Amino acid sequence: MKVMRELHAKRVVIKVGTSSLVYPDGAINLRAIDQLAFVISAMRHRGREVVLVSSGAIGVGLNYLGLKKRPKAIPEQQAIAAVGQTELVSIYKERFAVYEQKIGQVLLTRDIFVYPESHQNVLNTFEALLAQNVIPIVNENDTVAVDELDHETKFGDNDQLSAIVATNIGADLLIMLSDIDGFYTGNPNADANAELLTRVERVTDATYEQAGGSGSRFGTGGMVTKLKAAERMLAAHGQMILANGEDPAIIFKILAGEPVGTLFG
Repeated sequence: MKVMRELHAKRVVIKVGTSSLVYPDGAINLRAIDQLAFVISAMRHRGREVVLVSSGAIGVGLNYLGLKKRPKAIPEQQAIAAVGQTELVSIYKERFAVYEQKIGQVLLTRDIFVYPESHQNVLNTFEALLAQNVIPIVNENDTVAVDELDHETKFGDNDQLSAIVATNIGADLLIMLSDIDGFYTGNPNADANAELLTRVERVTDATYEQAGGSGSRFGTGGMVTKLKAAERMLAAHGQMILANGEDPAIIFKILAGEPVGTLFG
């Protein structure tokens, strides 16, 4: 008998990784984007407040420009992100419009949350968008975000960004969609005995020891960054679920309380 979860999910942040939006060969996964737009629109129409934190700018930019390899130079990456972000939001706008749902783009850097005035301004923007039933689509402003001496503007990855946004806007739940089914006792790609954990109540040093590995060639995240995001959510008395985003319809199962993925909380 399945034990159903009890979730608080009036205000939800959904983070989708590049691997869920871009195929391994670099092509854009339009089916997944369409399904994501459908699910989020349905959530909004049922009264939930939803913020989407979307990776994929560089992955989509590489595809748009016909490039097979991510460049190492920061200015080149930023240029590709600028092109890819425009294309990505255009695709989102087109797909959300099919379901009669309006979207708004919010590009952020870490320093926005450091300075009180800009911090309050961005929170006001989120509240105004949600009040008008608009879905904020959030990404890091990759064209300007760099780690430079004492002026650090970069979040580092969208796992951290999603948790920072979720805790700042008072979200009940962070749903993190990735290319893995959840958090395992070991690396499932290397350890046949690794088991999927359905729930993690606390993130400890031992939890971090079980994590490892980096993200895909199109993204930047790994399991450690997801654990840091979970730790941030737990500290704010929120919940986080890590699940496989291959089919975004899994969000319906999550919200129904089905024990899919790993619940942190």
